[in-house]
Amino acid sequence: MTASSPMGIPRPQVKSLDEILPHEPLLMMGAGPVPIPERVAKANSVVINHLGSVMAQVIGQVKTMARYVFQTESKWVLGVAGPASAAMEMAVANLLQPGERILCINNGFFSHRMAEMATRIGADVHELHVGVHEAANPERVRKAIEETRPKVLTLVQGETSNTVFNHSLEEITKIAKSYGCLVVVDAVCTLSTMPLKMDAWQVDVVITGGQKGLSSIPGVSLLVFSNEAWAAVKSRTKPTAQWCFDAQLAENFWHNDGYHYTAPVSGIMALHEALKLVCDETLENRFARHLRCSKALQAGIEGMGLELFIPPASRLNSVVGINIPEGLTAGQICRHISEMYRVEIAGSFGQPIVRIGQMGEQCREHNLFRTLHAFGSTMRDLGVKVDQPNGMAEMESYLQSVPRTLYQVA
Repeated sequence: MTASSPMGIPRPQVKSLDEILPHEPLLMMGAGPVPIPERVAKANSVVINHLGSVMAQVIGQVKTMARYVFQTESKWVLGVAGPASAAMEMAVANLLQPGERILCINNGFFSHRMAEMATRIGADVHELHVGVHEAANPERVRKAIEETRPKVLTLVQGETSNTVFNHSLEEITKIAKSYGCLVVVDAVCTLSTMPLKMDAWQVDVVITGGQKGLSSIPGVSLLVFSNEAWAAVKSRTKPTAQWCFDAQLAENFWHNDGYHYTAPVSGIMALHEALKLVCDETLENRFARHLRCSKALQAGIEGMGLELFIPPASRLNSVVGINIPEGLTAGQICRHISEMYRVEIAGSFGQPIVRIGQMGEQCREHNLFRTLHAFGSTMRDLGVKVDQPNGMAEMESYLQSVPRTLYQVA
């Protein structure tokens, strides 16, 4: 419906958000975004001068907390107004010039994205394709490096699309560094959910988004360059093609209290509070909480009689992939659990699975029980024979067997 208007283009009649949004909020248990804490939501309502002294203090604390979360002493923390893919593009576009060689370890949809970005800037792109159910093998990576001799090597810590965990990340990085590569790691779904030690593991760039493990809002992302990577950025002979993603221009805002573009003020405020919550909890306790909750959920799913997509050795804990029972589709499952039980889970990108997230605020016991009950009920509603009581019992048994307090993380 439209109303007549003397302006020529009719004035639209649209619904308010109150009319569009569900009256009972959905529990966000997919592959991101995740539920956000009240402090983060409150901070996201704040707007101040993006070039004032208060903003400079906020940015300073964001960088200090980010260095703890990334486990780096590097000065070169930067943010970007955009999704984690924007941070990814910032890394690729600033490290590479046309014709320079990059080797991308391709575990799936998201790890291939860096190869796509590098292709668009005219880099010489090579990919090492890894089997769907496998983590990258360090010796295969070594061989690929010897064959291609890249300037930059990229890989994901966790491939969100198929729930594979590159558990040999530290070994692969050190191999790459021995050949003089700059190493870029996508930690979009893993940062703050599991160990990642940027300096100790010799990683040159780490990328993340706000909306997953950090439990902040989508649209503000972080990345850190090592000193070696920053030197490569500064020694470019051609300017970066993407103006917004030019790290040397971003330096003016993130390190000199100057202007680049109008910063996403509210999103940075939200990110500040999300990082503060991580620091308050400590990384050790946060890793332990994530591992405990994810393993409990996995035990519950298998206890129902359903199968997990990835074998244990290469299984990502941040996002759990579940084989879709014969005769169903991801769309059917996701739609039913959302409409009937008000829980959101995710489909996939080319794999026959549905995915349940275990990042940040998703990793709370009350969320686990609601989600597993909704998932088991959905299976039964859709005609799949599952042992729902046993699945709930297995999950509870695992949670009871592992204390909530800090325990050793491998």
